[in-house]
Amino acid sequence: MQRKRLLKSIFIIVLLLLLSACNEVDQRNNSSIEILNEKHPTTEQKYSIINTFDLYSSYFNKVKDDLEQEEIDKLYKKEVIDPVYDRCFADSEYLHMADFLLENAPSDKTGTSEVINNTDRKKLDDGIIESLIRSSDHLPTSEETTVCIFPTRDQDIPLMIAVGTGKIIVLYNDEYSEDLIKASIAHEYHHIVWTERNQKATQRATILDNLIFEGKAVMFEKMVYPDINEMPIDKAYILSFWEKIEDDLHKYDLNRTKEILRGDGILPDLYGYSEGYKMVEAYLDKHPNLTPEDWIDTETQVIFEEGEYLSKYK
Repeated sequence: MQRKRLLKSIFIIVLLLLLSACNEVDQRNNSSIEILNEKHPTTEQKYSIINTFDLYSSYFNKVKDDLEQEEIDKLYKKEVIDPVYDRCFADSEYLHMADFLLENAPSDKTGTSEVINNTDRKKLDDGIIESLIRSSDHLPTSEETTVCIFPTRDQDIPLMIAVGTGKIIVLYNDEYSEDLIKASIAHEYHHIVWTERNQKATQRATILDNLIFEGKAVMFEKMVYPDINEMPIDKAYILSFWEKIEDDLHKYDLNRTKEILRGDGILPDLYGYSEGYKMVEAYLDKHPNLTPEDWIDTETQVIFEEGEYLSKYK
């Protein structure tokens, strides 16, 4: 589910006027948490956006120069993570994907503070809600969707993480474009709905499973936002690249999966996302009347075989 820098129903503008932010207080530690609650205008599907910016500001005010790193991490956990843990992380199927965020205090205090100060929070919230509503139009669910926003200037972490059913983590940098945020929310929304419907605690995924998992999410974001092209797709079928991954497709190897998805220096950047998208596209070309609700649960082998993907390289 990790994306690099490029990773990211017509929305009626009047809906933005319905947004209503509220501050809640976590009584366990007296922490003020900024929470925006919203519903889909017709289905009443629920959404929450939790902004941790004020928690970070409070934490930065308490960090002293003479603290050891262990003490800093402990303070960070108390001031930033604990107040939002239940809403943002608890019981998530992919919680391990957020270990770096849960365990390590931000190293760039100045840069993170600049993100907090430079961000138009309402504009950010409005873009996320727009994307959630448009995504729900294509793929509704009865689950509430919670989006938790953490400020960062770190360039070596994902833009967003779907940590499990109903939960999306945004690692927000003020350099990100509005289009990137919207498309990426749609991408991760597909992941959390798929997880709600399909993920089992003991389930293992092959490299091919993961390529199609990401390919479905890329297809979905492009259906929700057909005019946004933050995720590049290479339409060419380059045999020399395919031959480097073909023998790996049925392996259970997370590290190799990441290499293929991101590109490993030999493979192009974001190769696996592009290839996974084209696998899903080949399947949908043969089933043009299917909607996202129809194909979200379609198994990997069905998509790969009925799409006759191997024929693209012959």
